[in-house]
Amino acid sequence: MMFPLSNPSSSPESQIKKSKTPLDVRRKDSFKSPQAFLAAHYPSINQPRLCLFLSIFFIQILLLLALRSVPRSFHHRLHHFPAPVTAHHLTPTLTTTTASFPASTVKGETSCEFGEIFVYDLPSALNHELVNNCDELNPWSSSCAALSNDGFGPVAAGISSVVPENLAAAWYWTDQFVTEVLFHNRILNHKCRTQDPNNATAFYIPFYVGLAVGKFLWLKNSSAEERDFHCEMMLKWVQDQPYFTRNGGWDHFLTMGRISWDFRRSRDEEWGSSCIHKPGMRNITRLLIERNPWDYFDVGVPYPTGFHPRSDNDVVEWQDFVRNRNRKSLFCFAGAKRSKIKDDFRGLLLNHCRNESDSCRVVDCAGSKCSNGTSIILETFLDSVFCLQPRGDSFTRRSIFDCMIAGSIPVLFWKRTAYDQYEWFLPAEPDSYSVFIDRNEVKNGTTSIRKVLERYSEDEIRRMRERVIEYIPKFLYARPDEGLETIKDAFDVAIDGVLRRFKEQEQPGYRW
Repeated sequence: MMFPLSNPSSSPESQIKKSKTPLDVRRKDSFKSPQAFLAAHYPSINQPRLCLFLSIFFIQILLLLALRSVPRSFHHRLHHFPAPVTAHHLTPTLTTTTASFPASTVKGETSCEFGEIFVYDLPSALNHELVNNCDELNPWSSSCAALSNDGFGPVAAGISSVVPENLAAAWYWTDQFVTEVLFHNRILNHKCRTQDPNNATAFYIPFYVGLAVGKFLWLKNSSAEERDFHCEMMLKWVQDQPYFTRNGGWDHFLTMGRISWDFRRSRDEEWGSSCIHKPGMRNITRLLIERNPWDYFDVGVPYPTGFHPRSDNDVVEWQDFVRNRNRKSLFCFAGAKRSKIKDDFRGLLLNHCRNESDSCRVVDCAGSKCSNGTSIILETFLDSVFCLQPRGDSFTRRSIFDCMIAGSIPVLFWKRTAYDQYEWFLPAEPDSYSVFIDRNEVKNGTTSIRKVLERYSEDEIRRMRERVIEYIPKFLYARPDEGLETIKDAFDVAIDGVLRRFKEQEQPGYRW
């Protein structure tokens, strides 16, 4: 919903945490044996025959009492026993809202079944100093506002005219390239963080590589050495750690706050850094807002949006708000032409939407119309049943998450825009939450987007929208450092996925 404060990206995947139950309370047997009972209460009785007789007598009494307590129709009565307490029974008490979460977004017990995480204390030049020198991260303007409020950016002023007033404080003008900062702050407070590296299953490297390389991406005269400097410094430091050499980096991971292609330079004269191609990076798992689908170690995580809930109730209330929204337009498109790109598809969609003005709401984002703290995108998605989501400057775009958080159903034209990117965060069945249209059929005029969307019945639309709304928690980055009370957000889902992956990698023959 909120477009970034910084410049666009380069060219080239709801659950309630199970409430933490108290420690497994195991009752000690409150019944002693008959012999023990007699010895304790009648020490004078020591004749063997008398003891045997009394023992049998007590056993018969116990059996009689037990049989009398058994229901006549035991198997039938089982169906009437109270249901065991589950996550759904622990939904926060609300008066006007309805919770909707997939099972994978419910927090479980406090035990860390997949292991614990050790967070490296890197040299500050690799993270904190980059933030402190925020005036130097962008060749055009300062990035200090974008990195304020722990990376969430400025509070979204004036948003209360678009969202429920009591949720306005949960909205920020968040930059799309700040996941490194968000993940670092959250992981320091994670329930499975350990201070002892010997107990760790996973090792997190809090390197702000996206911030480090960002300012060099747009400088015409930046050298390959400048773009690789911080990455090489990090690798030199990490490779000196005994826990890295132990497994060759297979149990290490980091967040890279830009798209994968910004770190895959093959030749010095090409775009970006060559960080991912460095030998030390080969086995490190990387969390990116756009992954290379053919690289096992790349994991796609959601782009940050503007909504950062403060509590479970914020999430549930927002879901209810978008579920009941009166949507006036069948579909919408928000974006700008790329005049330098031959057969620019976004330009085609702009024209297509204008020609269907009775069904489509269009927002032309040329210039700065969709940035610098405007709520026009959010309002457009809230008012539309479907939202058109072509590829961005790369295959993905933040707008797909802005769209779904608003409860709008995404219409995709490239499978790599979402289906091949965010498998931990999206439903396994693409048709359950999205529409896919062959872009070539749109280009040659054999398919009308409006006619395709008009074929969906109201019931089909309702089911698809509900699926989108159900998964909203997985697209969010919560505001509290410790996360939400019972709902897993994007950070929780990502960390669970990494720990589960590392556990699987311990099996014989898994690593190569």
